[in-house]
Amino acid sequence: MSKSFDELVSVMSRLRAPGGCPWDAEQTYQSLSQYLLEEAYETFDAIHAAGETGDTTHLTEELGDLLLQVVFHSTIAAEKGDFTIDDVAKGVAQKLVLRHPHVFGDAKLARAQDVLDNWDTLKANERKASGKEEKPRDSLLDEVPVHFPALLEGMKITKKAAKVGFDWDSAGPIFDKITEESAELRSAVDKEDRENIEEEIGDLLFAVVNLARHLDVEPETALKKTNRKFRSRFKFVEDQLKIEGRSTSDATLQEMDSLWEKAKTARRS
Repeated sequence: MSKSFDELVSVMSRLRAPGGCPWDAEQTYQSLSQYLLEEAYETFDAIHAAGETGDTTHLTEELGDLLLQVVFHSTIAAEKGDFTIDDVAKGVAQKLVLRHPHVFGDAKLARAQDVLDNWDTLKANERKASGKEEKPRDSLLDEVPVHFPALLEGMKITKKAAKVGFDWDSAGPIFDKITEESAELRSAVDKEDRENIEEEIGDLLFAVVNLARHLDVEPETALKKTNRKFRSRFKFVEDQLKIEGRSTSDATLQEMDSLWEKAKTARRS
């Protein structure tokens, strides 16, 4: 491995060693799990920010923070005798070779989808060949972790169902489904049925996730972009009011709407 990577591993070991950092020394797999999730999300944001601005400085930093989590967990594992960072690197390298027979072997896979389908087949074969006891699964969908973020889980379980033919033929009928779910939601709202409102919003979101899947759009990415767009336009409104010596608390909805439209125009220009 590179000198820089070896240095990172060495620094982490020193932090965990006697006389090192008390906080680092007391961490466990479980205590670090939330930090791992946070760093993954921050890296996700940095990737899309880099795509919009072309500046990868922040992405470099966030990838480093994510790498730190891998090294941190591996250092804990080495202390416990579970595995080492070398085992992690070796394992993923071997996996990549085994699951790319069209590159490292004689297999012929011309399309990206063929590669993905073959990957799933090889993954299933590896599980069987390992002889490891697997948790019994009552459903094909049990392969998708229930702790995934809701939009991601929706994408994954519908992809699984689609592979056995349980899916719409095209995106067209899903638009009708969205219209249907929207009408059911409106009916629940009119009846002030709080429990049913939540269920119908879930059904509507699920239909939108299916539409995104058929259109080859990642719903999480799409929503993130819209969130950033909202942040940007709302800040424009705030900034314009500040120029006038005012704030959103003393502006009318009509005034803020007018500035919002200006923000949309400014972004397009």
